[in-house]
Amino acid sequence: MEWLNYHHLLYFWMVVREGSIVKASKLLLLAPPTITGQIRALEATLGEKLFMRSGRNLVPTETGRLVYRYANEIFSMGRELTDVLKGRPAGRPMRLVVGVSDALPKLIAYRLLEPALALPEPVDLVCHEDHPDRLMANLSTFGLDLVLSDAPIGTGARVRAFSHLLGSSGMSFFAKPALAAKYRKNFPASLDGAPFLLPMDNIALRRSLDQWFEVNQIRPRVVGEFKDSALLKVFGRAGVGVFAAPTAIEEDVRQSQRVALVGRAESIVESYYAISVERKLRHPAVVAITEAARTKLFGKTL
Repeated sequence: MEWLNYHHLLYFWMVVREGSIVKASKLLLLAPPTITGQIRALEATLGEKLFMRSGRNLVPTETGRLVYRYANEIFSMGRELTDVLKGRPAGRPMRLVVGVSDALPKLIAYRLLEPALALPEPVDLVCHEDHPDRLMANLSTFGLDLVLSDAPIGTGARVRAFSHLLGSSGMSFFAKPALAAKYRKNFPASLDGAPFLLPMDNIALRRSLDQWFEVNQIRPRVVGEFKDSALLKVFGRAGVGVFAAPTAIEEDVRQSQRVALVGRAESIVESYYAISVERKLRHPAVVAITEAARTKLFGKTL
């Protein structure tokens, strides 16, 4: 029977968590060569390389990332055992830490994450909303389990990660019922001169909308530009102007914002991705998210 040396596993886990052997050695009060030797012993036991060189840095291999995830669970359970023996409450939900791109519509983010909360096993969901570049940096240090984004990871990104397509959706246009009735007839030509609420010009959807306007010879009257899609919808609900949202959440938008459909633009296609350091997704909650997105939320457009 093969035995796993948990001291070796601890040293490996600390190196990945801290980002370098030198930093881990200071916390463990061990010399760097000692830690290096212990990690090599762990690699020999497992028969797999756990680290590879990336410039001057050591980064986990795909196997290393898998081992790190299991090590996280093992040492978390160890802390739980200590808590139980000290009389603290037991029972630890499965933890899922997600980064959500600040350009992703809030309703899309909710619909994507909803299946994780419906699993039989309790899930502790932690969400961080930020710019994609900062989320990718956090993903690279294993601070996140995955990132939800409206764009795949760029070819020039320094993070070794994988983009998993969740699905695509066309766009629908909405407005307060009275305004929607006015612009629904003769759509999309009716939108020429219509008051519009648009995303900021550095957001991918804005570029797609501008291109669609140009192709259809539409010059909207821009009455507001927003970085936050939720705030944009609040203005739309108040009747300030027409706004766009993914067709995949059309019914959610209509009900939650109390607005009406103006028309649909199937040629404006937005795609959504789960970005992970794993090529093959293993986290049960992440698997539930991807499967539900592909079969239910975006099933008709994949």
